[in-house]
Amino acid sequence: MEEKLKQQPSDCLKVVLYGPESTGKTTMAARLASHFNTVWVEEYMREYLQRKWDKHKEVCEPHDLLKIAVGQMRREDQLLQKANKVLICDTNLLELKVYSEAYYNGYCNPALLKHALNNWYDIYFLTNIDTPWVPDDLRDKPHDREGMFKRFESSLQLHKKPYIILSGDENERFETAVSAINELIKQKI
Repeated sequence: MEEKLKQQPSDCLKVVLYGPESTGKTTMAARLASHFNTVWVEEYMREYLQRKWDKHKEVCEPHDLLKIAVGQMRREDQLLQKANKVLICDTNLLELKVYSEAYYNGYCNPALLKHALNNWYDIYFLTNIDTPWVPDDLRDKPHDREGMFKRFESSLQLHKKPYIILSGDENERFETAVSAINELIKQKI
């Protein structure tokens, strides 16, 4: 199981949209992928948990997280082969770690924790909570957005991950992200 959580090696620039629920990660991931003529890795957790909710009206439990992590990394590894210099990820294992600790009294499966900390991304775009919260079947923390944002940022800081906060409207966020990615591309050349 653990081997399935490890990233495949690549020279591709890896970008991750990261942050609390309902902060525009998916919208930004799709838009950035289109702009850079590349692929983006959709969030497996959303698909997995929506199926679980639709079928059984059940929510996420700790034992689901490893399955979700494996599904996320499978998608990432598959799409890495199709990426055009940049791979845009609409979440990663570090995000799963933060959610695990937030929902399960600080607990994170050791295998998930190990790979959440060891898998590498060139830049994290931490999406701010200055967007409207939109309810759906899975979102459940409209009154703790600030607390969740702090958890996400603290994890980046604690583990010394490179990040930029995306704030403002969609166009402001997009321009900030494009500029940062272009700078990273120049550095890799």
